[in-house]
Amino acid sequence: MLGAIAKNISANLLSDQEGSASRNFFLSALWWSLLGMGAGLFAAAEFAMPDLVHNVPQLAMPHLRMWHVNAVAIGWLSMGYVGAMFHMVPTLCKTKLWSERWGNFTMWVWNILMVCAMCTLLNGNTEGREYAELGAIIDVLVVVGLLTIAVNIYMTLINRKVKKLYVSLWYFLGSLFWFPLVYIIGQRTFVALPGLNDAIVGWFYGHNILGMWFTTVGVGMMYYLLPRLTQAPLYSHGLSMLGFWGIALFYAPTGTHHILQSPAPEWLKAIAVISSIFLLVPVLTVLTNFFMTMRGKWGQVVTDLPLRFAVTSAVFYLITCVQGPFQATRWVNWYLHFSQWVVGHAHLALLGTFSFILTSAFYYSMPRLTGKNWHSQGMIRAHYWLKTLGFILMMVSLTIAGLVQAAGWAFGIPVDQWSLQIRPYWFFRELSGIMILLGQCIFAYNTYKTLYTPKTAQEVKLAKPVEVKA
Repeated sequence: MLGAIAKNISANLLSDQEGSASRNFFLSALWWSLLGMGAGLFAAAEFAMPDLVHNVPQLAMPHLRMWHVNAVAIGWLSMGYVGAMFHMVPTLCKTKLWSERWGNFTMWVWNILMVCAMCTLLNGNTEGREYAELGAIIDVLVVVGLLTIAVNIYMTLINRKVKKLYVSLWYFLGSLFWFPLVYIIGQRTFVALPGLNDAIVGWFYGHNILGMWFTTVGVGMMYYLLPRLTQAPLYSHGLSMLGFWGIALFYAPTGTHHILQSPAPEWLKAIAVISSIFLLVPVLTVLTNFFMTMRGKWGQVVTDLPLRFAVTSAVFYLITCVQGPFQATRWVNWYLHFSQWVVGHAHLALLGTFSFILTSAFYYSMPRLTGKNWHSQGMIRAHYWLKTLGFILMMVSLTIAGLVQAAGWAFGIPVDQWSLQIRPYWFFRELSGIMILLGQCIFAYNTYKTLYTPKTAQEVKLAKPVEVKA
């Protein structure tokens, strides 16, 4: 009896159904996005209305901010990325995921660490470093999760039924090789250094979580999605590999451009600035490949909603990667670095570029994982416009606030004077957060209705789900 119960629980919690690990990672990511973006909205409201909350430390802006960053970066984006890889890698290898049970075990580990992160960060238990706020036990869980994901993906690759590796596999496999190393080096749980060395290693990690995880997996997903959504071949395999090795070569040393105003060694600062500028090479190869693949297919953006999210992501990626090297130069960095401009740039990367490409992958993959077409295409359009217009409003308001702030610092204007000038932009930032969170809630509701609304007779007859059209 107990054995049967244990077997039933194992079958439900650690399913071996094909596609279950990918689906569960996607759904978990969506759940954490609501909590993370909700925390961001509440923190933005406290900027606009400083007296909103009293004597509730868990809702203090610093605590909300840490939880917002980790919930979005580790919960929404990272779990969504894993869900996408668990679907895309077996498809490209023409085989099944090595172990669905192993994948679902990883999913539960990741959800447990997110619950621990929420409880600790909202209560102020933190290591206090950018993108590295989590405590020691949670860091261990992250590493366990990353290594189990890597084993599953690499074993799937070993069992592949194709000889040549498509470029997306290069990006995915590279990410799963680099990022565990970056995480272990960057977390003080595993490597502790004193003084300025701590800051240098901290920003090696802080920037490479973007470059060797969010960027590389995001670009790999774009290379997967664009040819399938447009039914057009990738423009150039050679350019795609040049971009891959360019990121591998130039991205790692760039982190010190975050601390150019510190007494870090000048040679290290010079390498960081030069490498940041050289990143234009892989960026331009990637974007050339994207936009040339779209030749003659731009009209599809009007009707194909996953493609619309993907192309919007590519446009935001272009803006992000023009801003980045520009900001890394010494004089521009000196002027802008401690202003809201940088906050806008961070949202341009994580919300504008990577969140949009993940959303495209979500809309593309879920019908193929569940066998169900999306409940409402109107909701997908509403999600797109709320997210796009909300993000643009956020980006513009933070950029203007940053320029006002930077000018105030540069011209020696007292803080109590120029800070009053940026208060209206806090209101617009809050309004943008309402739009973005509302769009995400519509996204979640559409997903719920898709999963739990019984199939129609027509859908049952479909061999596979159709593409999502506007």
